[in-house]
Amino acid sequence: MRTKRQGLVVYFQHMKNIRQIKKHGHLIHASKKQKYALLYVDQEDIEFKMDKLERLPFVSRVVPSHKPEIRTEYENAKPDKAKQYDYKMGI
Repeated sequence: MRTKRQGLVVYFQHMKNIRQIKKHGHLIHASKKQKYALLYVDQEDIEFKMDKLERLPFVSRVVPSHKPEIRTEYENAKPDKAKQYDYKMGI
């Protein structure tokens, strides 16, 4: 069974603090130039992890990802008539 995860963007002050940030979730990406890190954490722990990360002295801010809130099932998706005709012909 897959656990539901959500991304967190953590803005920090120095790259040397990445090790402490890694302990709070699965580190996907860290940008040296823009000084942020992308973590994935379990959705049920997101409030707790955000609070813990914001308390760290080197963290500027923590922003949750809005991906789980976006609707991905569309109800009025109409296929293109020309493409349907091509598929029926076997092109």
